[in-house]
Amino acid sequence: MPVIRLETRIAAPPAACFALSLSVDAHTASMRASGERAVAGVIRGEMGQGDVVTWRATHFGVPWRMTSRITEHEAPHRFVDEQISGPFARWWHEHRFEQAGAGTLMLDLVEFASPCGPFGRLVDRLVLRRYLTGLLSRRNRWLAGELEPNPTGRA
Repeated sequence: MPVIRLETRIAAPPAACFALSLSVDAHTASMRASGERAVAGVIRGEMGQGDVVTWRATHFGVPWRMTSRITEHEAPHRFVDEQISGPFARWWHEHRFEQAGAGTLMLDLVEFASPCGPFGRLVDRLVLRRYLTGLLSRRNRWLAGELEPNPTGRA
């Protein structure tokens, strides 16, 4: 099963990174390029243990829907979201937030698998791992941009 491990350092405290990572509004803003938006469940604000959200987005020119639940929630250090319906045979995403000096080491661990057996595994290896890593990286850069102080005062 493909696994993505992504480390991001953010010059902000873990609690702030944790809270913004659980914000439906922040997720929508950070995924603007794919038109991702919450269409059912928690559609605004910060999610918590057991909360469910259905996302709609366009990837590879195809509209997708995915419903996920926050299955583990240990503020401000860790939470897990898991797909309960959608395009993946498996989607499990752990978010960790560790104090690192004056900031946070944010760690994303993702286990995913496409449906369709051997063909899905091939797509995972050749296309999806790189694509999903890019999405997570862009989202994490967006989070850092929102949380880190701007010493120049420019937006």
